[in-house]
Amino acid sequence: MDIERVIAEDLLKIKAVFFRPEEPFTWASGIKSPVYCDNRLTLTAPEVRNDVENGLKTLIETYYPECEVLMGTSTAGIAHAAITAHLMGLPMGYVRSGAKDHGRNNQIEGRLDPGSKVVVVEDLISTGGSAIDTVNVLREAGAEVLGIVSIFTYGMKKGLERIAAAGTENHSLTNFDTIAQVAAECGYIKEADIKRLLAFRDNPSDESWIGGAK
Repeated sequence: MDIERVIAEDLLKIKAVFFRPEEPFTWASGIKSPVYCDNRLTLTAPEVRNDVENGLKTLIETYYPECEVLMGTSTAGIAHAAITAHLMGLPMGYVRSGAKDHGRNNQIEGRLDPGSKVVVVEDLISTGGSAIDTVNVLREAGAEVLGIVSIFTYGMKKGLERIAAAGTENHSLTNFDTIAQVAAECGYIKEADIKRLLAFRDNPSDESWIGGAK
């Protein structure tokens, strides 16, 4: 089974990944994007959710067989970490974007013993910021972070470089190139749009792809 293609088809079918090259979305940063991604929608589609969580389980068993704990990113990675941990019989927790300002002021939720071998679960990787922040918090707490698993990666240069610079790695179920190809084959976009989409992926700040420009 080609898991990259299966997950790509799944995400497109439920519009968790939605391409609109003719009417770009605007990110919070102001960047115009031909793609909208909301992997939370996988949670409300049981068949897709099953593919995703079993896929994440397979990634972890393949690349990080010594994993002892799963830690989700807040908030999108939490549910995926919980379900995958359940399938694997492993403990899980999650890392807040910042420490609480009350109670025990936790940033890491769930038990984490120093030296624990941890895999970070993320829903998608773009610039890699939230995943790397999570890795750093876990390392500061004494965990041995084996790496990251995610549902989808854009494969953006900035994200790849940041993950490498942090001394870790990411393995995704599917990627931007595969989803663009499947989207064209299934009629969600035109074949000619693939080049435009990849131009966006290679340099998101360059808007020359908009309107069909090469």
